[in-house]
Amino acid sequence: MTKILTGGVGKSEVAKAVSDLGIEGLTVTVSNDMDAAMKLRGRQADYYLGTCHTGAGASLGVLLGLVGAAKCHTFGRSVPTQEEISALLAEGKTVFGFAIDQIDVVAPLMARAIAARG
Repeated sequence: MTKILTGGVGKSEVAKAVSDLGIEGLTVTVSNDMDAAMKLRGRQADYYLGTCHTGAGASLGVLLGLVGAAKCHTFGRSVPTQEEISALLAEGKTVFGFAIDQIDVVAPLMARAIAARG
């Protein structure tokens, strides 16, 4: 079972978007940045999807400091391709930030790419 935590201003919306996909093997939990950082570091969760208005700052601020930049990536206001997401996951990225107005597009892309990794 792969566990995804959500945080930021759109955390409930991200959780709903991922849950509504009904992808077997994924669980999603609404969280906050500090709790998520501790759970990721303690291997109690696998991924974090954070949102803010720009997707570049507040979505990942605490996680950058506690999990490390090597594990984090922000899409900002851009919409990534499935290939870009897959490449980032293959590099070991586990923490992602994106803009709140991109949730409907980015959250499903992220969930499907994470599920494809098994």
